[in-house]
Amino acid sequence: MKKVKKQLETVQKKLVTLSKKQLKKQLATASKSLVNLSKQLEKLSIHVDKLHAAETVAKKKPVAKKKPVAKKKSVAKKKPVAKKKPTVRKKAGVKKPAAAKGVTFLGSIFDAIKRSKKGIAIEKIKEKTGFDGRQLSNALYKLTKQGKIKTVSRGVYIKK
Repeated sequence: MKKVKKQLETVQKKLVTLSKKQLKKQLATASKSLVNLSKQLEKLSIHVDKLHAAETVAKKKPVAKKKPVAKKKSVAKKKPVAKKKPTVRKKAGVKKPAAAKGVTFLGSIFDAIKRSKKGIAIEKIKEKTGFDGRQLSNALYKLTKQGKIKTVSRGVYIKK
């Protein structure tokens, strides 16, 4: 029995020493592979940086090319060749009643306001002139700044 115990102990020692050796070998190979991977990563990052730099240079080149082209055109004084513009037919749309000859945009809106004694609402101005809300808003703002009209209440205007 003692012999068997001694043999077991020697086998255990050998296993421990073998496992230590194997662990050292595996750690050494893992270390080498990590070193190789880090080198490959460095190469890839350098390559990516070069590509990024090339893209930024490529983006900047068209801007640089445009400036000399514009200078060459301005230096060389040539008579502009009159190109014939294609005739475009206007579609028949809703005619605006206040847009008569000699009447301006602001004038037509001011006329509509001037005709009312108690003041006129925006909706009535829209009906009379045919302009949309944005145009009316801008025109009413300009007319109030010029001092031609004043606001009676919200949305109701009268001549000063």
